[in-house]
Amino acid sequence: MRDRRDGRNGNTNADDIVKAVTEQTRLLSGGDAALHNEGAEYGALADAAASTSAAINGNNGAGDNPKDKPLPVWQIVVLCYARWIEPVAFFSIFPYVNQMAQENGKLADADVGFYSGLIESLFSLTQMFVMVAWGRAADRFGRKPVLVFSLLGVSCATALFGMATTIWQMVLFRCLAGVFAGTIVTIRTMISEHSTSKTQARAFSWFAFAGNLGILFGPLMGGALTNPARQYPALFGGIQFLLDYPYALPSFAVGLVGLSAVVVTALFVEETLPKPSPTSSVAAGGSHSEEESAAPPKPPKTHTIYSLLKTPGVPIVLYTYGHIMLLAHSYTAIVPVFWFTKIELGGFGFTPLQISLMLAVNGFAQATWILLVFPPMHARWGTNTVLRACAIGYPVFFVLFPAFNTVLRLGTPAAVTFFWITAPVALAIGSGISMSFTAIQLALNDVSPSPLTLGTLNALALALTSGLRAFSPALFASLFAVGARTQWLWGYAIWVLMFGIGLGFVVVSRFMPDYEELRRRREEEENEVDNENEES
Repeated sequence: MRDRRDGRNGNTNADDIVKAVTEQTRLLSGGDAALHNEGAEYGALADAAASTSAAINGNNGAGDNPKDKPLPVWQIVVLCYARWIEPVAFFSIFPYVNQMAQENGKLADADVGFYSGLIESLFSLTQMFVMVAWGRAADRFGRKPVLVFSLLGVSCATALFGMATTIWQMVLFRCLAGVFAGTIVTIRTMISEHSTSKTQARAFSWFAFAGNLGILFGPLMGGALTNPARQYPALFGGIQFLLDYPYALPSFAVGLVGLSAVVVTALFVEETLPKPSPTSSVAAGGSHSEEESAAPPKPPKTHTIYSLLKTPGVPIVLYTYGHIMLLAHSYTAIVPVFWFTKIELGGFGFTPLQISLMLAVNGFAQATWILLVFPPMHARWGTNTVLRACAIGYPVFFVLFPAFNTVLRLGTPAAVTFFWITAPVALAIGSGISMSFTAIQLALNDVSPSPLTLGTLNALALALTSGLRAFSPALFASLFAVGARTQWLWGYAIWVLMFGIGLGFVVVSRFMPDYEELRRRREEEENEVDNENEES
């Protein structure tokens, strides 16, 4: 194990950090201290942001330690509410987009899937092209104005979507919603800047849970409010507007919820963009020597996108982020079709009710892993260890699907009973791989060279995700269909492919950077530059 020595500027020793972490998780503190050192001081980036924020607010006394800054719960709650809006707006159209496209375009049944897929793919492509611009804007103009403006745009564009009467109007309004993609990147950045190495795991667990709630409530709102004049004729049957625009009510409802987030954000969210500390002591009557007064404050180091991509540790973390998102999007596209597909073709042959029950099991299990298991696990072993554990879990999890199909193909009552006893439990345990989504976000925070680049770095990661989401669902769903129809490898070809991609993540996870070593090297480089400037 590498010796964790103090930096040149009196940095806190890693052993002290280990002690602080274990004191907060006493039930997990009985292990070997050497195990803790591997991930003890991740989150130095968030600590730097906290330190800068404290300096801005004048709370930089000698006894203050930015790592001891408590999590601002109210700010995190407000940001999680704003985070909840994005998946609600995205997933609310899923229950009715196919029927809406068919009616607006007078499409044949065989063409509906193409046009509904086109609408979603163009939305993701639009996000990909504008995401970096939003991140740069948040780094330049501030987090709060970008967040409020983006929420307002998403709310209005989503409300307009239900008024579309042609296919191309649907595409236009959906792409307009994609243009205002600054919400998610800004919220991620602000949560990073509100948290420290001790609190970031808990903060991003809440962030992930808010996203899961949005995925749950979005389709419920869309399905419950679609075509209200026919669903609820006693209430809305006499309203001609709702007869002419049967999809307006769900989009208006989501738009109003989004506007409530605009108001809440504008009133209660605090700006987190770190700024250089002003020379307020002079205005307050403080005295400085002429030499100190003449010396201008050192401007913060800026990074272009190109220089950011060349920063040590950033390329491998971004690649790993994309690898995990590819696994996530492809699995999300495959599994509902797989559950519905007949057993003899390689699926589970579930009814819609059984699919709903399994989705509920999956959602509840993910929330449990993210909220209850991830924070103490991260505190004990660190980001990289959690990622490597999830990486091993992915291929094992994918093997279960063809294995359970083999059990069902036996067709005996004992086999069916065995399946229903073990499959939900296996799904619940396997959902632990969802911790990789939160862990890779923390890795992204830790590898950023400066708090001032957080917005841009998050934007690069989300642009990559949007690009993958534009093609991977359709591609992998199509590959599953081809494998089921041809019965290549007994209908299990798609799971062989997923197993291979999962093994790739196992390999990649071994090359994740040592975040404390990166931080130490950056501090040494900064010290060398400062010394050279003093000598000159």
